Amino acid sequence: MAAGCCGVKKQKLSSSPPSGSGGGGGASSSSHCSGESQCRAGELGLGGAGTRLNGLGGLTGGGSGSGCTLSPPESCGGGGGIALSPPASCGVGTLLSTPAAATSSSPSSSSAASSSSPGSRKMVVSAEMCCFCFDVLYCHLYGYQQPRTPRFTNEPYPLFVTWKIGRDKRLRGCIGTFSAMNLHSGLREYTLTSALKDSRFPPMTRDELPRLFCSVSLLTNFEDVCDYLDWEVGVHGIRIEFINEKGSKRTATYLPEVAKEQGWDHIQTIDSLLRKGGYKAPITNEFRKTIKLTRYRSEKMTLSYAEYLAHRQHHHFQNGIGHPLPPYNHYS
Repeated sequence: MAAGCCGVKKQKLSSSPPSGSGGGGGASSSSHCSGESQCRAGELGLGGAGTRLNGLGGLTGGGSGSGCTLSPPESCGGGGGIALSPPASCGVGTLLSTPAAATSSSPSSSSAASSSSPGSRKMVVSAEMCCFCFDVLYCHLYGYQQPRTPRFTNEPYPLFVTWKIGRDKRLRGCIGTFSAMNLHSGLREYTLTSALKDSRFPPMTRDELPRLFCSVSLLTNFEDVCDYLDWEVGVHGIRIEFINEKGSKRTATYLPEVAKEQGWDHIQTIDSLLRKGGYKAPITNEFRKTIKLTRYRSEKMTLSYAEYLAHRQHHHFQNGIGHPLPPYNHYS
């Protein structure tokens, strides 16, 4: 399933059920994640290949997923309607193993943001991945042939593509997958899905290109834990599985940066995820203890349109982009 994670407004957090219709409901409902850094994630695939899930847990129809199947997709800040199968044991069991040997050029220090352990291994995410996403979107919007196969690694990773716009970096689209997809096809697919099919926003237009920022997040180190508090704000992304008031399994996820950007503690983050996943009953500490939680880390790279153009001007001939470079425009 595809998943979303980035939101438009900050949520009002409360253990009481929200007034009105509340968060995502059943499989046909559509919901949006809130909070500046919730991104739409996933194509998990346990339960079925390729049902897409928007930010708050509503399923939005079919899509195709590839790579390892864990369960359907969801949004990087959103809840999922189909859950991971119960882990064999709590603690440190790895849910998704990521390629240990995958390497690529190191990202620039000004653009890279990683929650992986420093010095543990060479980062895989790179500026070239963001450039490729810009290439794919640019070619689509202008009707050019899609860019050639990129040179960065094609190892499989769960991934998210996030678009923000303007100097204040407002969320413009964010969708990804928890299935490990080969990066070349995965980034190509989720570039367009996040730019054109995020249900919270209209499809992107050519006029918006000069003001865009693109972020690529590669998810790693998935671990099941027994205690719903056993994760670190700003370091781990979390994915929860719970039984809602109707007896149905639900899931929801936030990328590692979400809680820190929103200024949330552990309880606020968990309660926000429960609401995002469509839980409408009062939230008690006893209920929180029933949650199954998976923590994970990510590598993240962000590039502005202006940085993309500068990078492409420098590497145009050696990379053989195959389409005209876009004209430079200042973003506002």
